[in-house]
Amino acid sequence: MVPTYTQAISLWKTYNLPEHKQRHCLLVAKLALFFASKIKEKIQTFIQTDVLLAAALLHDIDKNIPPKEGELHPDTGVRILKEIGMDKVANVIRTHPLHAILDDTIAPSAWEEKLLFLADKMTKHETISVDARFALWRAEELSKEEVSILDAAYPKVKELEQFVCTTIGLTPDKVIELVKQSILGDKGELL
Repeated sequence: MVPTYTQAISLWKTYNLPEHKQRHCLLVAKLALFFASKIKEKIQTFIQTDVLLAAALLHDIDKNIPPKEGELHPDTGVRILKEIGMDKVANVIRTHPLHAILDDTIAPSAWEEKLLFLADKMTKHETISVDARFALWRAEELSKEEVSILDAAYPKVKELEQFVCTTIGLTPDKVIELVKQSILGDKGELL
């Protein structure tokens, strides 16, 4: 099952997703759908926008749920979504954490996965560049392992940003400008 926009939003209440994470998920959804619409225009490829929208809205659903032993983000969310029959959405979400891009077994490969991953890495409390997002991470107090992941992931994330932006014929700055001007409608459509 792929939830509608309304069904995905209702899961936020069910799983007590904090308000700032709800806003983040909406912004990620808006950027991911923007990328998808531009890619479809440029290369006429099929992207499951219903799956992409649901994954963007639910990618952080586990932020207020106690994990089971051995679970990290997004493992808890993936498990919960699979338990309620949302396997397609869960499989896309599985590929969105930063470390996934370093692991060939879970690195984003399908368009839906790449666009969710990149949209998440270009969003904090607003849509920003990959460089700005990494600068925010680097300003945090991180363990040596986390710094190592950041250092290894950065060139791969930049490569993905360049690939997507080249595909749609826009610079990252232009993407940010256009996305900030767009609106996500009450059914999850990009206006």
